[in-house]
Amino acid sequence: MHEQANAPRPVPLDGGLMERAIGFALTSVQAVTPGMMSRRTPCASWDLEMLLLHLRDSLAALHDGIRLGRVAMLPEPPEPDDDPVSAVRVRAVRLLRASCSPERVEIGDRHLGGDLMAAIGAMEVAVHGWDIAQASGRASPIPAALADELLRICPLVVPESPRRPLFADPVEPAPDAPAGDRLIAFLGRRPLLEPRP
Repeated sequence: MHEQANAPRPVPLDGGLMERAIGFALTSVQAVTPGMMSRRTPCASWDLEMLLLHLRDSLAALHDGIRLGRVAMLPEPPEPDDDPVSAVRVRAVRLLRASCSPERVEIGDRHLGGDLMAAIGAMEVAVHGWDIAQASGRASPIPAALADELLRICPLVVPESPRRPLFADPVEPAPDAPAGDRLIAFLGRRPLLEPRP
């Protein structure tokens, strides 16, 4: 039996997918200043501070999954004077230093392959990096090669239906949209948003 040419395949960790996603997200947070925290983001119910804290928690969960083989269901409580941008940077560097990858990761009462968890994490980190760039006014696109790889893993991690509450319904990208815009549209965001005040 032959494999279908377009069948999705897991993304191996040694492809540097997570590292490139984190690099893009860290570039996106460079433009964030304390006065921007109340800005709206492409994530409809979150302002920029909430989005940064969510990304901090996601990076911490990915670190636990990669280093410990399990993810706690409750995020770590923030420090009283925790700066959201610094918190994202610290967790991102910690994750980049985590070199071990278990075969399976325990998340609550479920188990997930380590490569698949890393692929899901890379998608979340890159897309939230795009969200942060939009909210800060940089409007930076996800790099084409990274977006193209993430598009290939979307069928593995994004259900066709129901998608909510984890993912919004897809929007139609332009016919000649680059990979970054197609990825963003597939995940329910409108490409090329204007900076949000």
